[in-house]
Amino acid sequence: QVQLVESGGGLVQAGNSLKLSCAASGGAFTPYLAGWFRQAPGKEREFVAALRWSVGTTYYAGSVKGRFTISRDTDVNTMYLQMNNLNSEDTGVYYCASRHSIGSYSRSDEYHYWGQGTQVTVSS
Repeated sequence: QVQLVESGGGLVQAGNSLKLSCAASGGAFTPYLAGWFRQAPGKEREFVAALRWSVGTTYYAGSVKGRFTISRDTDVNTMYLQMNNLNSEDTGVYYCASRHSIGSYSRSDEYHYWGQGTQVTVSS
C-alpha cells in the first residue's frame, strides 16, 4: 500500500518561496503520474502540477506556470514542488497524489493515493 507524506508547508510572505516535499513509502513506487493539488477554504480541490514519473514530463496549471516547478528524485521516491513568487491566492492545503493508470493528469478523482496535506499560507 502506497503511503504519501507531504512536508514543507508554512507561513510565508507574498513574493517569497517555499518548497514542498512528498515522500512515498510502502514498497516500490512507480506511478504513471504523480502530482500536486491544492484546496483553498471554501473552494474545490484544484490541480497544480503533475509529472510522468518514468520520463519526467511535467504539466502545470495556468495559474502557477512559470512560478512553480515540480520535480522528483526516483532514488528516494520523493516528489517536490518549488513555489516561487507566492501570492495570497496560493494559500491552501497542498496535497500530493499518485495514479497508477493512464489518464488525465488534472482530474483529482482519477488519482489513487493521497497524502494528508500540508498547509501553505501566504500573507500579503
